[in-house]
Amino acid sequence: MIMTQENQVLNEERQTAYFQLIEQLLGCPNGQEPEVLEAQPELIDAGLIHTMLQVAAAFAHQGNQDGAQFLIFIARELAKQLGLYPEIPNTDDKE
Repeated sequence: MIMTQENQVLNEERQTAYFQLIEQLLGCPNGQEPEVLEAQPELIDAGLIHTMLQVAAAFAHQGNQDGAQFLIFIARELAKQLGLYPEIPNTDDKE
């Protein structure tokens, strides 16, 4: 039982860290997003991407389309880097 509570606390701490990182991304000057992300590589994982998409959905519901699109773009780029986003080969090239 203690292990479960410990995991829950760690989970909540990680979620808080994700939200703080997202807040930093939203507040940083344009073009400095890579530096913000590189400063906390331990947080770049599927959980961050999931949290970004949750925040993006909330933004969309609140009418903040720019914020939503920004987070979706960053989440997609991170997912590609982590190999979580499928690369679809271009099949238009017919030789």
